[in-house]
Amino acid sequence: MLTRKGKYGLKALVHLSRLPGGQMAFVGDIAAANRIPKKFLDAILGELRNAGFVQSRKGKDGGYRLAKPATEIKIGHVVRVLDGPLAPISCASRSRYERCEDCDEETCHVRHMMLDVRQAIAEVLDNRSLAQMRDAANDDSALELQVRA
Repeated sequence: MLTRKGKYGLKALVHLSRLPGGQMAFVGDIAAANRIPKKFLDAILGELRNAGFVQSRKGKDGGYRLAKPATEIKIGHVVRVLDGPLAPISCASRSRYERCEDCDEETCHVRHMMLDVRQAIAEVLDNRSLAQMRDAANDDSALELQVRA
């Protein structure tokens, strides 16, 4: 499940991806525009900076911007950085696998279903860029306006 941290991090990245190339955004502006608590967003942006998704600069002309093009940022990578493994249970995780004490992994129907779930989630998130996510939201808004008209 995507946590608030993951959701807010993705919202902040989409916000930054909409800026003209090289332009910086203040954390307060990102927080206000996306209804994210500023202090929480500060911590999230720090993690995103450490992971190489954003760059920051202090001062009057400072703020945050994407560290690389939105087309190169995969949503699955962002989610893993902020929220950890994609698997709904630890015995289905690739990166943080833990064996369950209460079942036989070879015959456990729950584990086999959760492996499929994990794979389906990874298939979507690992093949979707930040640019695609941003543009899909824009396409959905345009479609909604057409339907209302």
